[in-house]
Amino acid sequence: MADLAEATRIIAAGQAWLPGKRVKFDFGDTGVILLDGVGEAVSNEDADADTTVRISFDNFKKLAKGELNATTAFMMGKLKVAGDMGVAMQLQQVTSKLKLA
Repeated sequence: MADLAEATRIIAAGQAWLPGKRVKFDFGDTGVILLDGVGEAVSNEDADADTTVRISFDNFKKLAKGELNATTAFMMGKLKVAGDMGVAMQLQQVTSKLKLA
């Protein structure tokens, strides 16, 4: 199973970001993944973002593998969004590029 560094590398290789937007996945104590569509990069920098998605790293991996639906996770409180909800609604484009094993 992918750890944070491996997940970051896979996401960067897939160029899984939203052009012109910055999205941060906050995994609490595990760390963060910043999808920087402005700089066209993926990092573990805990920087400001247009949208921050708070989710456990385990649930993030389930989301990336298609085992967890983002809408269902949101409704169940497993995924919380702060910031631009319009950007959050576009995250399906990002999750379709994630292929975490």
